[in-house]
Amino acid sequence: MSSKLDISVVVPFFNEEESLPELVAWIDRVATTNQLSYEIIMVDDGSTDGSWGVVERLKEQYPQIRAISFMRNYGKSAALYCGFEMAEGEVVFTMDADLQDSPDEIPEMRRMILEEGYDLVSGWKKRRYDPISKRWPSKFFNATARFMSGIKLNDFNCGLKAYRRKVVKSIEVYGEMHRYIPILAKHAGFKRIGEKVVMHQERKYGKSKFGIERMVKGYLDLISVTFMSYFGRSPMYLFGSLGTLMFLFGGVTALWIIIDKLYSQFNGLMWRAVADQPMFYIALLAIILGVQLFLAGFLGEMINRRSVDRNTYLIEKKIEN
Repeated sequence: MSSKLDISVVVPFFNEEESLPELVAWIDRVATTNQLSYEIIMVDDGSTDGSWGVVERLKEQYPQIRAISFMRNYGKSAALYCGFEMAEGEVVFTMDADLQDSPDEIPEMRRMILEEGYDLVSGWKKRRYDPISKRWPSKFFNATARFMSGIKLNDFNCGLKAYRRKVVKSIEVYGEMHRYIPILAKHAGFKRIGEKVVMHQERKYGKSKFGIERMVKGYLDLISVTFMSYFGRSPMYLFGSLGTLMFLFGGVTALWIIIDKLYSQFNGLMWRAVADQPMFYIALLAIILGVQLFLAGFLGEMINRRSVDRNTYLIEKKIEN
């Protein structure tokens, strides 16, 4: 595959056999109209319907398609991770396969990358056709992500995004981190992050594959990515600092209790046995927790320096040019 392609469009999907033909035709129409050389990288995330057969038939009509099929459902982050590894276009796009993202946004988002110098342009579904049960939690989630990351985006989770090729080759998306790609990009050094209002369409086929549990996972992942952004390279800075503070607090408190008891005893004052004072046990607990936190930071440093963490996903089928 030539590296001179104008765009790569990464499309992760799970059970979207009805929408795939329309989406591919739409992308082809936009690319052809704007004279863009392109590839469509389709990642089947363990579909159980006839989606892969649809992809094989589409490949006969559209040679620009490249595709892989996972042996089971790994999740959107895994699909994006593998799609990014395959991408060869100068600008890489991601979009969902349910036709709610519009390929008509591709030319302008590409222009923003190439002419305005952005590293990443994220779509903003300013007007959404989702039910209110999804819209309001999403607003709260995005507000929290903005506050914790410092990135002024209105819609972190929009599936339609454009990236400079170097960005997708420099970040590693895992777990459920696809929601936080802008944060991962910023942490990697790509600080030119922009946003574009994009058209959001009602779902035409099927139903959403995401339930309420994604909100819980979303916040847990936000904590994870925030921690990794600040302390991923050196966990000792967090655990070691907390451990040292707790150890000092516990040690000083225990020492003060013992000295106070001895002073009172030798001067004929009223005194209590050290073992009868609840504060002494709190001090001991702080010492123990402090040591454990310090060791956790030390072990984290050892593991971080020795391990090479690469995701491995079992691919059942693959289509190349």
